[in-house]
Amino acid sequence: MNDKIHIGKLIKQKMKKDGRTDTWLAEQLGCVKSNISDIYDRQSIDTDLLSRICIYLEVDYLILYSEYIKEQIQKKNNKMIIV
Repeated sequence: MNDKIHIGKLIKQKMKKDGRTDTWLAEQLGCVKSNISDIYDRQSIDTDLLSRICIYLEVDYLILYSEYIKEQIQKKNNKMIIV
């Protein structure tokens, strides 16, 4: 996994793969279409918003963060052992 997760890019890719429009996601989230473009540009977003997006897109992005955290802990622990 890359050093950082860019959640906005992942959401945009999923939307494109599923053939969903920005208007559709905006309607699901109860916001205006321009907010969806803002989401795509964000490297990170609020966990409540991310949870709602996960439900509508039927994908668990939160597990990516869990995997990332585990990798970072392991890297940290490996550095401590080497030193």
